[in-house]
Amino acid sequence: MKKFALFILLITTLTGCTLDDDNQDSYTYEVLPVDSYTLPEKFTLGNTYEIKLKYTKPNECHLFQGIYYSKDLNKRTVAIQAAINNNSACIQSMAVPSEVSFNFYVTNTGSYIFKFYKGKDAAGTELFEEVEVPVVN
Repeated sequence: MKKFALFILLITTLTGCTLDDDNQDSYTYEVLPVDSYTLPEKFTLGNTYEIKLKYTKPNECHLFQGIYYSKDLNKRTVAIQAAINNNSACIQSMAVPSEVSFNFYVTNTGSYIFKFYKGKDAAGTELFEEVEVPVVN
């Protein structure tokens, strides 16, 4: 959780930096919530699984930058990283449903706990949905 908070702080700090050159695009960065995900009911030790994430880009100005992924023992925190093109030529269109995936290699026994970022509540508290997936041999 501390890594996630540091990541948000880093992104917030970077958004304060802009280029003064009018000919270049300027970007800010944002962490987007995971709308839904596809996980198996159980993992087998030593196997690799594709984990699919669905999310919504608020508009076409949001560009996929990667998957935020941090691990702490058997806990995994997952969110979507996006860059926002602040160029006035960027068209502020409707929300765009999107999907990405990553491969997860099972290296430990026990269970993995995935914490999917779901956004913030009205008080600004970060919300996560936790899912536990057991590992079998």
